[in-house]
Amino acid sequence: MKKIILFLALSIGINSQAQQRPKLVVGIVVDQMKMEYLYRFSDDFSANGFKRIMNNGYTFHNMHYNYVPTYTAPGHASIYTGTTPSTHGIVGNDWFNKAIGKDMYCTDDAAVKILGDGTEKEGAMSPKNLLSTTITDELRMATNFKGKVIGLSIKDRGAILPAGHFANWAFWYSKTGSFISSTFYGSVMPDWVTEFNQEKRYMNYINKGWNLLKPIATYNESLPDDNPYEGKIDKTTGPVFPYDLNKIYKEKGADVLRTTPFGNDLLADLAMKAIEKEDLGKDDIADFLTVSFSSTDYVGHTFGPRSIELQDTYLRLDQTLATFLAYLDKTVGKDNYLLFLTADHAGAENSNYLKDNKYNVKNVPTKDIVDALKKYSTDTFGADLILDYSNFNLFFNKETIKLKGLELTKVKQSFKDFLMTQEQVKRVYTEEDILASSGDDYFLSCIAKGYDPKQNGEIVILDKTGFMEYQATGTTHGSPNSYDTHVPLLFYGWQIPKGELHAKKYITQIAPTLSQLLKIPFPNGTESEVLETLLEKK
Repeated sequence: MKKIILFLALSIGINSQAQQRPKLVVGIVVDQMKMEYLYRFSDDFSANGFKRIMNNGYTFHNMHYNYVPTYTAPGHASIYTGTTPSTHGIVGNDWFNKAIGKDMYCTDDAAVKILGDGTEKEGAMSPKNLLSTTITDELRMATNFKGKVIGLSIKDRGAILPAGHFANWAFWYSKTGSFISSTFYGSVMPDWVTEFNQEKRYMNYINKGWNLLKPIATYNESLPDDNPYEGKIDKTTGPVFPYDLNKIYKEKGADVLRTTPFGNDLLADLAMKAIEKEDLGKDDIADFLTVSFSSTDYVGHTFGPRSIELQDTYLRLDQTLATFLAYLDKTVGKDNYLLFLTADHAGAENSNYLKDNKYNVKNVPTKDIVDALKKYSTDTFGADLILDYSNFNLFFNKETIKLKGLELTKVKQSFKDFLMTQEQVKRVYTEEDILASSGDDYFLSCIAKGYDPKQNGEIVILDKTGFMEYQATGTTHGSPNSYDTHVPLLFYGWQIPKGELHAKKYITQIAPTLSQLLKIPFPNGTESEVLETLLEKK
């Protein structure tokens, strides 16, 4: 009898220890998703996708980014590090780095080589430019590197940055239609990925073409098909359903899949294959799968937030999520996985759409801004003092300024005064203003949280609300305004209570909250502010 009691006690102890963490954490990022879409498209969603997560999990209705620029790479890095670009170092998708005097891409790494079928440039990628650890890194270390971490996305940065420095693998989409990786993660591509690529599943979606998922009357939350605020998927195809993807494929290759809902479907196929072949969530050591759905961003940029194309993309993503959730239930178990869903940024309304509806705003092409700056420089100082303008940052050529016998402080003030005369500009901040930020100025605080003095410019420009540095059609993002910062955050599954919260919270609270749920160390750059409502014991 004593032996039986001892055996039962040991069994209970082991099972209790196993329940300290879920078997699998799934982090989903939907690129360029506005919280508004969960409201606007709600009537057309199924019961088993977004609604299942919201109705049975926890919804944060007022989640925001607290820095600029609100772009893809900083967004993914901030979600998973629990800190902002000023700390984690990913200050843009690409940027002019004044420390090295040239442009750089967020995940460029010349020291690694491609694995798989793609170009060398597509594959020379790693997380080396990320200066903080991620929640995925901390899980790897907390499990003595026994828990697996795999990152997946159509975009390289959407796969690499969430997976962190210690990931087993990260895979991203190539122009060839294959998923690729780099030698940062291993010397040979896993057989299951090679086999997946050999199936050329992307062609199944291209051959089907893109027609509406539901009857046209369903899309009454969007503007008419072929409205003046939409761009084109290619030069010859107007923004009208149905889309002959085979025709476009012959002109653009497999890249066309990115700007359709089917990039999301292909990624979900790969995610389910990864769970199967890598045995994710199959034992009591927690694994972490990061999945970033990028096609929503490509569709948003091209067609804009009021297009039928965008709505159809979200209705299809809802179905994709339903299929993915059902797969997780079957393979990992309903009570064994923890899932969260958020976005790396939101997106602006098209400025011309707003203008046509009597809001006095407009789009301003970046080229026009650069041309105006260079003309002012030449007219005022007799030389082009501009080294670079990008991501709202202005960089000066300090060597030319010195050779001309000019004072940098006076040059900055002169350009600041000039920029304040431009119609789209709200405020202009110098490097000194930013580094002296007290937090009292909300916009300056956002800029300071996104600013690294070694990598950013000498001046940062803040545009007026509603103005958009972009082309006339489609949309973009990057500002500290709510239309770019307000994103969904949904938690679901293992030990997550049902509920909702409307108080304002910040994206940098996700990673430290996961740390507390998983009982592992915080990522090393985070300020450790958590979402307390997820941690309260009922």
